[in-house]
Amino acid sequence: MNTKSRSDSYAAAGVDITAGYRAVELMKSHIAKTVIPGVMGGVGGFGGLFELDLTGIDKPVLVSGTDGVGTKLKLAFLLDKHDTIGIDCVAMCVNDVICAGAKPLFFLDYIACGKNVPERIEQIVAGVCEGCVQSGAALIGGETAEMPGFYPENEYDLAGYVTGIVDKNKIIDNTKMAAGDVVIALPSSGVHSNGFSLVRKVFNLAKPDMKALVAGNTLLGGRSLGEALLEPTKIYVKPVLALLEEVQVKGISHITGGGFYENIPRSIPAGLGARIRKSAVRVLPIFRMIQEVGAISEHDMFNTFNMGVGMSIVVSPEDADRAIDILRANGEDAYIIGEIVESADKIEIV
Repeated sequence: MNTKSRSDSYAAAGVDITAGYRAVELMKSHIAKTVIPGVMGGVGGFGGLFELDLTGIDKPVLVSGTDGVGTKLKLAFLLDKHDTIGIDCVAMCVNDVICAGAKPLFFLDYIACGKNVPERIEQIVAGVCEGCVQSGAALIGGETAEMPGFYPENEYDLAGYVTGIVDKNKIIDNTKMAAGDVVIALPSSGVHSNGFSLVRKVFNLAKPDMKALVAGNTLLGGRSLGEALLEPTKIYVKPVLALLEEVQVKGISHITGGGFYENIPRSIPAGLGARIRKSAVRVLPIFRMIQEVGAISEHDMFNTFNMGVGMSIVVSPEDADRAIDILRANGEDAYIIGEIVESADKIEIV
């Protein structure tokens, strides 16, 4: 820790440099858990270093993704729980790049806060590191910006960036997709990190007295509403990478903001569409509650939330059983929710 760098004038303006140093010291043990081959040096430099191992890759392509957690952070503030929100940040990035078949290599985070409370920053970064461990990526750098007057003292924003790698001839680009192919669902862990502006409106989470209600009532499988909503986004990287080793995957969609209607079509070429069977979708109880309390139409639910499906994967019908077996062997209770059809509409939910 730097013991000589201190500015009383800067501290009087609301920025405590020494708190930043302490936060870095507290997070180092968490970051160490994410180290993988290729990581060079430690945190604290001006740039994160990573040495590429291109063994077995003919034409390396780097695939990058960036995202944040969004207004789900408001729930973390309400419940004063910050140790899982970092998983969401990593998940939103790595689940995107795996859709191209890319293996995540390294991650960087950005935390902007009204006041740097080192113990809170440590909790946030601990979650980021857990997400990196789950996805096999290394946390090689980041930034914590203390911005008094811009953010309230007890609030912050969190965003991240990931770089992955894939062999050019193995990029998943939907060119081989055909009518009759099967759409497989990977279950979500909950609301993940999308649609929280609507969630907050439905449950009126801005009311001052909502903390006790959200934290105290046991509503969903023995969990409080707050626990159910804060459940971190599931990371699908390792099961999908295992699948890609053995089965030709023709398309992958990460079901994020915009739900089924926006995200599934993104992996489908012109002239084809996905026919999803509503009766096959294993809708989680939290979504039934949101729909009932908010009086939300079925269309809007499927156009906002993942509804219990965090990712969809398209394979040939002859590969479907094998794909499901591989995914289940890697911890995903995968199941079929539809098929690819010739259609001018990119998606039908029937």
